[in-house]
Amino acid sequence: MERALLSVWSKEGLAQLAEALHQRGVELLSTGGTARYLQEHGLPVTELAQVTGAPEVLGGRVKSLHPAVYAGILARRRPGEEADLARVGARPIDLVCVNLYPFEEQVRRETPLDEALELVDIGGVSLLRAAAKAFPHVVVLSRPDQYPEFLERLAAGRLDLAYRRRLAAEALARTAAYDEQIAAYLAAGLEAPDRPEGPEDALPASFPETYTLRLVRAASLRYGENPHQAAAFYRPEGPAQGLAAARLLQGKALSFNNLNDGSAAWRLLGGLSQAFPGMAAAVAVKHTNPCGAAVAPTLAEAFRKAYEADPVSIFGGIVALNRPVDRATAELMAPLFLEVVLAPGFSEEARQVLARKPSLRLLELQGHGGPRVELRPVWGGYLLQEPDDGPASPEGWRLVTQAAVDPRRLPDLLLAWQVVRGCFSNAIVVAAGGQTLGIGAGQVNRIDAARHALERARARVPGGDLRNAGAVLASDGFFPFPDVVEVAAAAGICAIVQPGGSKRDGESIAAADRAGIPMLFTGRRHFRHA
Repeated sequence: MERALLSVWSKEGLAQLAEALHQRGVELLSTGGTARYLQEHGLPVTELAQVTGAPEVLGGRVKSLHPAVYAGILARRRPGEEADLARVGARPIDLVCVNLYPFEEQVRRETPLDEALELVDIGGVSLLRAAAKAFPHVVVLSRPDQYPEFLERLAAGRLDLAYRRRLAAEALARTAAYDEQIAAYLAAGLEAPDRPEGPEDALPASFPETYTLRLVRAASLRYGENPHQAAAFYRPEGPAQGLAAARLLQGKALSFNNLNDGSAAWRLLGGLSQAFPGMAAAVAVKHTNPCGAAVAPTLAEAFRKAYEADPVSIFGGIVALNRPVDRATAELMAPLFLEVVLAPGFSEEARQVLARKPSLRLLELQGHGGPRVELRPVWGGYLLQEPDDGPASPEGWRLVTQAAVDPRRLPDLLLAWQVVRGCFSNAIVVAAGGQTLGIGAGQVNRIDAARHALERARARVPGGDLRNAGAVLASDGFFPFPDVVEVAAAAGICAIVQPGGSKRDGESIAAADRAGIPMLFTGRRHFRHA
């Protein structure tokens, strides 16, 4: 290896890389800020302008696009090329190290166009593509985390063809993702093209004509939902977020089901935290459906209520909490068999308590954001939709019955409404006293979901008296028949919240009026089918 071209945005690890190359007698070629950085570290650098005989122009936007550079990279080291190289003053370049302007880190949909265009890398992408094409003779480094392995291989003389090919593939994947991010930004700022009228005319810019999703493998998993299914965890390129950025403080590596259930629990927890600001919230999930949820002034009380909502189903479940786990909460969890506990932190005392259960996974997780678009596979394609994550507030609900809602029931109605959003359809949630009492989810008809939820709720209160407990009921979809209202009234439900919108709403309203039960319409349903 005789010559290396270094031109990077991120200077991470650059000085060590360049020093190692210099010690081996490799000539360092560089541009602009990279050259100045290396000179400041006492390294000899040949400015690219000296190689090309052409100065950088347009504020550095044009500096590497020259035959002397690309001929040096693309030369195949074959007899007969010397004359062509000499004609443009080129010599072979054996290593190209480039990382690109940080478009994905610094550009958002609201970024002004002129600012975004300044972060569109031209020369860097071209250099990476040329070096990747020439990988039989050129090593191409496109990320700082590749430097350590390269230096180890360089020292050992193991820059073999398979390794260079892998680096070339990674460089081209990087440029492809980079172009896709730029294209997505530009497409998001366009008005929809003229087309025949149809439902697609209302599509937001997040649904372009073509949609590309590039993912990098974050972890290999032991297996998928079942032991015979292979699986891995992938995340979008760029800074890790959500579960991909979580810290596993204790326990085995997360499994496919842990990640799937943990995502469902954390998403529901975010909704509860938003609906009940300042309150502690706890969610227990089993097979991606909530089995218990609660809010309370303290975390220990919130967890106790979530556990007592269904102490059978929580066995082997996932628990998500919106405050750092303290000792009191840890002591309540310690006797239980749980798979994962997700929280924004764990006190030292809580860690000591939970360390008695080495198989329990403790996951430290921050924030409650989610993807802007949800994607689901179907036979022959994929479905994309906006997430169902809008805020919920009783202020927009409409009373449709003669009986008014007791204001004391509104917090439980809001709790039940938030939890039903996290259940598979058809779903019914019964709540009272800041906790769920019964959840009927994933049923093929709504009346079965209601009976299931009410049966569980009656088992949770003394004497099965839901009226005395002040229990309320929420449904993720409207009532096509009055039967849910009728069974709710018979069980002692004190208030109902549901989307409304059925052609037969009048029958359910009449049934509620006969029973003297107040009923609220939200105007928005929350079906969740997968």
